[in-house]
Amino acid sequence: MKTGLSTYAFFWKFNSLEKDSESLLSLAEMIEETKRLGGEVFQICDYPILEEMSEEELINVKTLAHRLGIEIELGTRGVHPKHLRKYLDYCKLFEAKVLRTMINDKQYTPSIEQAVAWIEEVLPLYVEAEVSIALENYEQVQTDDLLTLVQRFDHQNIGICLDPANSVAALEMPKDVIKKLAPYVISLHVKDFVFTRKEGWIGFSYIGCPLGEGQLDLEFLLQSLRQAGRSPNAIIELWLPFTKTREQTNRLENEWIIKSMAYLQTFLTNKY
Repeated sequence: MKTGLSTYAFFWKFNSLEKDSESLLSLAEMIEETKRLGGEVFQICDYPILEEMSEEELINVKTLAHRLGIEIELGTRGVHPKHLRKYLDYCKLFEAKVLRTMINDKQYTPSIEQAVAWIEEVLPLYVEAEVSIALENYEQVQTDDLLTLVQRFDHQNIGICLDPANSVAALEMPKDVIKKLAPYVISLHVKDFVFTRKEGWIGFSYIGCPLGEGQLDLEFLLQSLRQAGRSPNAIIELWLPFTKTREQTNRLENEWIIKSMAYLQTFLTNKY
């Protein structure tokens, strides 16, 4: 099981409320930071800048990752055939073997039947390129429906990107989601979270935290994957709320990244 980071770990470092692009991290810098922290894989996920980059810029990023020994995974949203064809081209350029996506995007919210039909249309192209499609669980699609879709294919190139934290918003418990999806996992988001009552006991707060400091049962997650014969890359994401200033948020994000990578690597070394 390789470990690494996602663009979602650097969310505030490439997104700015002030739109001050001068100080934002580039893909190259995020990949270099992943290497510095001992990561082996980097997932470029929901990163709209990717589609604005020139072919030369993309090749430079791919060359850097190759030189540093960093494996690239890609992530997007949507299963419309046109979109999946476009991202297959990106996968080929980066030599990425996994594309994480979600059923819905800003333009389309297909039924499960429609999603199956769309994926069927492009699946032969993905098989030929030896790229797998990993459909992520999240609150807009019930886990049972996502499971039905993947089981309809029963194909090694169609699987799950598991993120136990996502489905809580659909009132699904993380361990239940893990149990159902573990046999089909080909990509893994490791993201810790805390679910607590707000002050005054009115309402709840559901936010992220550094890995190992929240309610994600990492041991149960990894044991479930092992029992299912699955060993995907473990990609760290963060749910860090914006704090008072961008500088403070960036500093906290950096601390969370360092803590999370160290915790995951130590955990895997000691237990796996």
